[in-house]
Amino acid sequence: MVVNTPPEAEPAPRDEERIEPSTTLVGWRRFVEKDPATFDLASPQQWEAMTDDERADYDEARIDYHSELQVVRTSTVKEVAHQGRLLTLLNRREEGARRGMIISGERTTGKTTALKQLGRLHELRVRQRYPDSRRIPVVYVTAPPKGSPRKLAVEFARFLGLPSITPRHNTADVASAVCQVLIEARTDLILVDEIHLMNLATIAGEDLSDHLKYFTEHLPTTFIYAGIDVEHSGLFTGIRGGQIAGRCTLVHTAPFPLNTEWKGLVKTLEDTLRLHHHTPGTLTKQAKYLHQRTGGMIGSLSHLIRAAAISAILDGSERIIRRQLETVRVDHASESAFRGETRRAAG
Repeated sequence: MVVNTPPEAEPAPRDEERIEPSTTLVGWRRFVEKDPATFDLASPQQWEAMTDDERADYDEARIDYHSELQVVRTSTVKEVAHQGRLLTLLNRREEGARRGMIISGERTTGKTTALKQLGRLHELRVRQRYPDSRRIPVVYVTAPPKGSPRKLAVEFARFLGLPSITPRHNTADVASAVCQVLIEARTDLILVDEIHLMNLATIAGEDLSDHLKYFTEHLPTTFIYAGIDVEHSGLFTGIRGGQIAGRCTLVHTAPFPLNTEWKGLVKTLEDTLRLHHHTPGTLTKQAKYLHQRTGGMIGSLSHLIRAAAISAILDGSERIIRRQLETVRVDHASESAFRGETRRAAG
């Protein structure tokens, strides 16, 4: 098995640290091994006694902390983790067609987070069961835009760090090399994100679907896919789509309603704040407003709160209040929906 892993390098300063994407083996392992971000606030006395340089370094560290996505164990994450584990266990001794899963839903409803958390939990379990192993339990790739079988095979090769693929290597060569490595590495979970880019109504989409089917039939692996509104993207079109639908369970993600879970999500994110003057419970009391601003999208909520926290550090207010939240811009879709709702309420 040939997998290229870069040699150990001297640690880079935090603000210059190069973060490999999770679609590479190095980046994925870093994601799996990385502990959740933590930060301990200085006491009021320590904070007041800091020099300008010490305060600047301290604030930069807090900004780094708030810039990292805090993973919240939503009902979606729990459901995907549960169903994903069931599938990997059911497929463990399967000799025929293995079952898979598709995570489908609107933008920023936590699909990619749930997908990657499933992969992380699975890999940690495998490492615990097989310590000091050269296994590659999980592979994470994204479906290539305007994808072709060759592009998909190259995505797998890039993740594994296989030697450079040249035009002389045809699709079959690349796919064969990838399958050999995955079998030798005992890969048993493959995650394919952005699957909505694969439209079976096109010739390229049909070819890509056939190639995915080739991988599923030649690898003792569970495939989990994620994409935006997959049911309406053409993935289930025709005979090929029927085969996919017949082999995969569907987990649908959606905006969170304004209920107890939503208020719990707001509280969980508020508890992660590291601000010196913020009053606990302030954001929880604003749960309805936060739902209106974000449309119940967990990704938009996380962005809004983290951006407001960084803004509070930069302007020295050290707290998040309604007026400050109103100055933070989130994604265009959420902003447009909020403005429309506001106009309707006023009219």
